[in-house]
Amino acid sequence: GVMGTIKLLLKLKETSLPNISDELGNSIRTNNESILAVTSADSSKVFSKGVAIGSILNIDEHSHVEPVRNADGSGIWRLIVWPAAFSKTILGRLWQVVKNFLNSPLQYLKIWFVRDWARQTQVLLFMQTLDSTLRFKKGLLGMKSTVSTGEKPSSFIPAAQEVANRFAEKVDAKLFNLNSETLLGIPTTAHILGGACMGKDATEGVIDKNNHVFGYDNMLICDGSMISANVGVNPSLSITAITERAMSNIKPRQVPKKVNAGNSKPVKKKAATRKKPVKAARARR
Repeated sequence: GVMGTIKLLLKLKETSLPNISDELGNSIRTNNESILAVTSADSSKVFSKGVAIGSILNIDEHSHVEPVRNADGSGIWRLIVWPAAFSKTILGRLWQVVKNFLNSPLQYLKIWFVRDWARQTQVLLFMQTLDSTLRFKKGLLGMKSTVSTGEKPSSFIPAAQEVANRFAEKVDAKLFNLNSETLLGIPTTAHILGGACMGKDATEGVIDKNNHVFGYDNMLICDGSMISANVGVNPSLSITAITERAMSNIKPRQVPKKVNAGNSKPVKKKAATRKKPVKAARARR
């Protein structure tokens, strides 16, 4: 995906592939996502049955929520979630966490020690089609990002908070978000896209309409980094379809047939016969 492909290509552009377009690392999108979890202490409530994502709730023209189910036993997620807090400062978020816990200490303790977290948790995946882009560059500790166009992605989207809080109240549960958002205010995305997008030429993109890298023969990019728009949904089917199209445009390799010199007919080789072993005669006295 994007994180591996762009990191590798940025490294190779400085060494063995200098002709890759300078657009490499540009036009990266995040789907403007927010990942929230609603967990109930009531073991009779089961949220894990059914397909992973089976419905979409459209909130407005640009936003929707997808209820996501995790299979029974997928409890590792409980280690990376904290009570939801939506302040813009870390002190404000920590105060909200403490305040929420003090308001319902027994319920939070029951939730943290539920036997099967996935069974009693409904994950809500919020996504928007509002367009904003980032640019990835090499940094001291990997890659660093800067905003290219639009607003900076945020961990705290009011529309997502409202829907999640209403759902939590409906099922008598508590709302959680990822601890990286609560502690650090860093937004999370499950569908990062772009960085090696299509373009008319190398001044507009990294690859052409058939996924070929400008400046290099027989080099294609076929993953999420080729997507040049904020699709607002899971992009896996789009990535698959574009990749299949790219593969269909690759001509099959022509293997030359072996022919005999002139018009002579091929010489048939006689099948090798296996000689019977000669038995040694017994010496008679």
